[in-house]
Amino acid sequence: MDYGDYEGVMGLEVHAHLLTESKIFCGCSTKFGAEPNSHTCPTCMGLPGALPVLNKKVVEFAIKLGLALNCSINPRSVFARKNYYYPDLPKGYQISQYEEPICGNGWLDIVMDGKTKRIRILRIHMEEDAGKLVHERTIDTSSYSMVDYNRSSTPLLEIVSEPDLRTPEEATAYLKALRDILMYLEICDGNMEEGSFRCDANVSVRKKGDEAFGTRAELKNLNSFRYIERSLDYEIDRQIALIRKGGSVVQETRLFNAEQGATYSMRGKEEAHDYRYFPEPDLLPVTVDEAWIEEVRKTLPELPTEKMERFMKDYGLPRYDVEILSSDRELAAYFEEVLKLFPEAKTVSNFIMTELLRELKDGNISPKDSPVTPARLAELLTLIKDGTISNKIGKEIFPEIYRTGASPREYVKEKGLLQISDEGAIEGIIVPIRWGSAPPSCSTASDGCGGAGRRPSSSTPRSATTPPSPSTAAWASCSNRAGCAS
Repeated sequence: MDYGDYEGVMGLEVHAHLLTESKIFCGCSTKFGAEPNSHTCPTCMGLPGALPVLNKKVVEFAIKLGLALNCSINPRSVFARKNYYYPDLPKGYQISQYEEPICGNGWLDIVMDGKTKRIRILRIHMEEDAGKLVHERTIDTSSYSMVDYNRSSTPLLEIVSEPDLRTPEEATAYLKALRDILMYLEICDGNMEEGSFRCDANVSVRKKGDEAFGTRAELKNLNSFRYIERSLDYEIDRQIALIRKGGSVVQETRLFNAEQGATYSMRGKEEAHDYRYFPEPDLLPVTVDEAWIEEVRKTLPELPTEKMERFMKDYGLPRYDVEILSSDRELAAYFEEVLKLFPEAKTVSNFIMTELLRELKDGNISPKDSPVTPARLAELLTLIKDGTISNKIGKEIFPEIYRTGASPREYVKEKGLLQISDEGAIEGIIVPIRWGSAPPSCSTASDGCGGAGRRPSSSTPRSATTPPSPSTAAWASCSNRAGCAS
């Protein structure tokens, strides 16, 4: 987007819910959608005498993400109390990390208009989530709110970028790339609707060419790519318009109203010192040695960018295809399973991106749960390739095969959809229909066509219902029978 002589300056704080069975400091379940306040205990409710115990799996997941984002893994990290009051924070503070996080100084590359841009990662830190406010209607119209503490103390990783993003499109590309990595690592499900992957955006503007940053506003709890792009674009435009009118941007926290397509003020923005950070007295520092880091490194899968490069190199696929195929680890695995049985990459890619993804999206089903297994899809593509059915028929029957999970070969046979490509077999069907029985001979001029493939002349009348009945051999002998008019 073009903002004239101004540009946006954005840094993102992404919160990723971790796929652990229990919370970060207690044994309560992290299962989403349970009865409100059913997954709580004295520890996650902050009751007197209850002490937190760190979940080891959270540390492993943090190391794994740090390695995937090219971060340094700090051998010593410290938890801190972030002090503030909010109804969904039962303890009156949040256990987080600040001055000594577990990971720092990383980067993530994004591709914009065919060019690679590096977005620096300031830090990754571990923390607990707050509870959830449940409103009677909307936050603006409700006369009361309720609190569900099931989410309280759910483990989070917060990924903080440097202010390297300049447009909403760059921000969206960065978030999609980060989400793909989290899902590839299988440490976060990336579900934005459930709040498993959400972000806060720090937004400011400045004149192009300026080095100094402007006053920033924070946009809270953006939980869809569409809303993220719309809210950032609106906020940049708002700040530019304000400055051009001689006003100044106020440092504040703002929310995005999706219906109005606008941001609005929520509260003044706090500085770090307002939270009165100090080391958490109930938790020891976290120590990570090199052996532990190397142990985690061995568990790293092939990451999306690596898979993209391999797909382009090994299969000769264009970037557009590999971006889609590699965006989901399960989809990439499905694609390669089909290739083992039907080794034509572009054909497989095209069918997956059009027919399969349409059905998966409509049913909100993951590739690994597809009713059409890789073997079934390979079978269907083989039927198309060997001429048993046409490509058009293959696409037409795919929804039914998807719905039933039937064998494509058996389905085609059962429905009588076999395509006949043998010319002799086709003539054996067409000739009796065209002539009523066997065709007349056109090998001589007396037959009316002079062997030139013309319709018999009007001087040689024939009935539509009673055609002449020369021998089939005579018909076969006509060198131009294919051109005869019926």
